[in-house]
Amino acid sequence: MRTVQYTNQVCLTFPSRSANEAFARSAAAAFAAQLDPTLDELGDVKTAVSEAVTNAIVHAYPDTLGKVELKLRLYPGNQLEIIVKDWGVGIPDVEQARTPLFTTGNQERSGMGFTIMESFMDTVKVRSVLGKGTTVTMRKRFALRAGGGA
Repeated sequence: MRTVQYTNQVCLTFPSRSANEAFARSAAAAFAAQLDPTLDELGDVKTAVSEAVTNAIVHAYPDTLGKVELKLRLYPGNQLEIIVKDWGVGIPDVEQARTPLFTTGNQERSGMGFTIMESFMDTVKVRSVLGKGTTVTMRKRFALRAGGGA
């Protein structure tokens, strides 16, 4: 099997402070702009990144400050890959965590993060190891428009 190489990539690493969620969302939208997305498509990217980064900030490091990595890649065919990685506590049961309304956070948390990511992205994969962290990989293909795209 031949691996498809990405055509562009950026990687950002930042502390798990809630203020950095807005930065990550904006950075992802700016990177995705290379694909000539509609405003709705940009909104999808921003929402999915917001949910993934917020999960890392809130759940991966409940009692400490940690590191979050946002990796963005463009692939041929107008496809965007978003990877959000942390080195936090990990998810004991990924399938349970992906169940709508399930949360390990306080009552202010809706438990809809993964459901929201899945509704805005074409694919969402979650890998997690207890005590070592979680990686969320999302992909979305954008419509090709005349004169635009990568």
